[in-house]
Amino acid sequence: MSNNPLPSSFDGNTEFYEENRWQKFSRRLKEEPLIPLGCVLTCMALFGASRSIRAGDHNRTNRMFRARIYAQGFTLVAMVAGSMYWQTDRQKRKEFDAVVAERKAKEKNEAWIKELEARDEEEKELREMRRKRAEARGQAPKKEGKKEDKVVEKVLDAVKEGKGAESVVEESERRKGVLESVQEMVWGKK
Repeated sequence: MSNNPLPSSFDGNTEFYEENRWQKFSRRLKEEPLIPLGCVLTCMALFGASRSIRAGDHNRTNRMFRARIYAQGFTLVAMVAGSMYWQTDRQKRKEFDAVVAERKAKEKNEAWIKELEARDEEEKELREMRRKRAEARGQAPKKEGKKEDKVVEKVLDAVKEGKGAESVVEESERRKGVLESVQEMVWGKK
């Protein structure tokens, strides 16, 4: 995998990239500077109204509340206009985010498969070492781990086919014997 943050399946539009929260916040401030301005004006009007209420100036209080309404209206209009103006960019960003999420999920799945294969190889090497030691001592090797080998192989096959490993594990749990089910009911799950 390359260090390029853009996936190879994307259309090559380089104005989109993975960003953290601060980068997203600063980008949104640059895209729509009128919304924070409207919020600041609304807060200033409310602050002025509260000061005039304490001072007992009813005329100024009414003007400040009218200014608050105008500032909120300005903020609302800025939000609607900005939403309409940036709608296509937001749609492209959603598509890009979906492609990035898909790529990350695929990389995670591939890493998981590699980990399972590495563990399987380690287990095979360990069994081979045990078998050689047992042969060196003149003992017959024990048959061990047959059930686990089958489950690991089924999980690897299911993952390679695109199925979830959970379905294989659930299937193996459904096939447990009556004795195991009764023990589980009596003693609880292990």
